[in-house]
Amino acid sequence: MSDRKSGSVHLKRSVAASAMGNATEWFDYGVYAATTTYLTAAFFPGSFGTLFTMLGFAVSFMLRPLGGMVWGPLGDRLGRKVVLATTILLMAAATGAIGILPTHSQVGWLAPVLLIALRVVQGFSTGGEYGGAATYLAETCSDKRRGFFGSFLEFGTLGGFVGGSAVVLACQLMVGSDAMYDWGWRIPFLIAVPLGMIGWYLRSHLDESPVFTEVAEHEHPKGGLLQVVTTYRREVLTLAGLVVALNVVNYTLLTYQPTYLQKTIGMGESATTAMMLIGQVVMMLVLPFFGRLSDTVGRRPMWLFSLVGLAVFALPMYWLMGKGAGWAIFGFIVLGLLYVPQLATISSTFPAIFPTHVRYAGFALGYNVSTAIFGGTAPLVNEAAIEATGWSLFPAAYMVGASLVGLVAWQYLRETVGTSLRGTEVPDSNSGEIPVVTRAVA
Repeated sequence: MSDRKSGSVHLKRSVAASAMGNATEWFDYGVYAATTTYLTAAFFPGSFGTLFTMLGFAVSFMLRPLGGMVWGPLGDRLGRKVVLATTILLMAAATGAIGILPTHSQVGWLAPVLLIALRVVQGFSTGGEYGGAATYLAETCSDKRRGFFGSFLEFGTLGGFVGGSAVVLACQLMVGSDAMYDWGWRIPFLIAVPLGMIGWYLRSHLDESPVFTEVAEHEHPKGGLLQVVTTYRREVLTLAGLVVALNVVNYTLLTYQPTYLQKTIGMGESATTAMMLIGQVVMMLVLPFFGRLSDTVGRRPMWLFSLVGLAVFALPMYWLMGKGAGWAIFGFIVLGLLYVPQLATISSTFPAIFPTHVRYAGFALGYNVSTAIFGGTAPLVNEAAIEATGWSLFPAAYMVGASLVGLVAWQYLRETVGTSLRGTEVPDSNSGEIPVVTRAVA
């Protein structure tokens, strides 16, 4: 009984530490999205200011593959815990530093250069943050409840977005629009520092993943990026294709949407922030349900439902969004609920694509390269395409195209529900169980 209780406490700590780190990471992205208009005025004044601000968002993703190439192999060699504790400190420090930057009116061109530099640091640290958190949590959870517990990592993702949006909304209501443009936009970025310290404390007191420990102590397999790209090409490409769909939808809905609605239907800053907050809270509430459901029906059916649903309903919902604020909220919630089956199962699906000795590196490489190309650039691509063509439904068409790419990758996704992640073989529920040693789980 004591072993079971100890395992339950350890699992809850692992979930909390992973989710807290993820929340800190995405708190920054939520704040950046919600403060786009203020950042544009502070750092990129001029007729193309919004476009440059979106470029500032996208540039952090260019360093994510490099971060993944550094942190991923380190995580497979040194362990998940030490890398996760380091990356969250880097992320929080860079985010907090944005809150004390001088503006363009104070130091001229140096202001946007400093902003971009800090976004680069964020991108580098994030390259190891997300893949490591998902890998650690997947390896710590019970095999039969990996979907449910893994969904709380994404609960942290949306919690970061919601927290960022809520803080910005609170600042808007308390200090007013003029003060937000002057100095109020700094407050949300500064809040990331204590959040990061809490996440670091939780992570530094975790035990190492038992799956990693077992392989490191007994098998000593050859890992590294070379092993990933030469032996596990199918797995990397499958992951990358799914991430195209995942992140084009994610960064269009959760990052570009405030700018889109302000420009297309003239929603005010506070109204847009409130709408995003409502939609994200709804998504958060249903995440554990979809995670638990995936433990019953499998990961592949969840992804199929989501990809097909988004491909069919993206254009109609964006058309409705152009009809007014009420329809914008409805369309956002519908697309958000169609997207949640992907979001809820990331942590149970993606780490399970790879065997233990290359799991962190494989996840970090495939995820971050695809995210850098198709995820962080989504707001920039959407903004540029609408500016060039005047077609306000382009974001929906972009989401449809990305979902079709995801459907191709889905064909090569192995089902891993209930399958052990231990050992050095690729997990596959159709190939039988991998022999493992006994461990206590909740």
